[in-house]
Amino acid sequence: MKMKNMIKYFLLSAVVLFSAGMLQAQQKFAYVNSQELLENLPEVKAADAEIQTLQQQLQKKGQEMIESFQAKAMELQQKRDAGEMSPKQLEVESQKLQEEQDKIRQYDTKMQTDVMRKQQELLQPIQDKVNTAIETVAKADGYTMVFDSSSGVVLYADDATNITSKVKAELSGN
Repeated sequence: MKMKNMIKYFLLSAVVLFSAGMLQAQQKFAYVNSQELLENLPEVKAADAEIQTLQQQLQKKGQEMIESFQAKAMELQQKRDAGEMSPKQLEVESQKLQEEQDKIRQYDTKMQTDVMRKQQELLQPIQDKVNTAIETVAKADGYTMVFDSSSGVVLYADDATNITSKVKAELSGN
């Protein structure tokens, strides 16, 4: 009896190991360098230029606000030093300057948020296009999983599994 149970156990183990090996053999992996794909797309260059223009416009306005603040602060200091202001007037004008400085900080935060929002708005459709091309190539070549080598997660991969050039071709066709 013990012998029959051992044979059954051995056969069951062999079937399980064989099945696991078959499942593993069916999986096909590839990798792509999404950074390289994005760098070569004209849409990315156009989006970057638009973002750069927006950023310059916003920075220019911010710089004008800073220069105006500095001029007012200097004028206030000169009037204070010359004794042209009462302590009450000095307090009121100092409070106005503080409020203006707060507005500059708020503007800086808003500027950064606006730039990030614009980046997301312009780059998300491009990223979606790249992801669709990767998916198309992966399905056509029977890959079950595609890794991004530009993320630093792939420590080693055979060049034969690099589908970056195929995805570039797919993007060129779209």
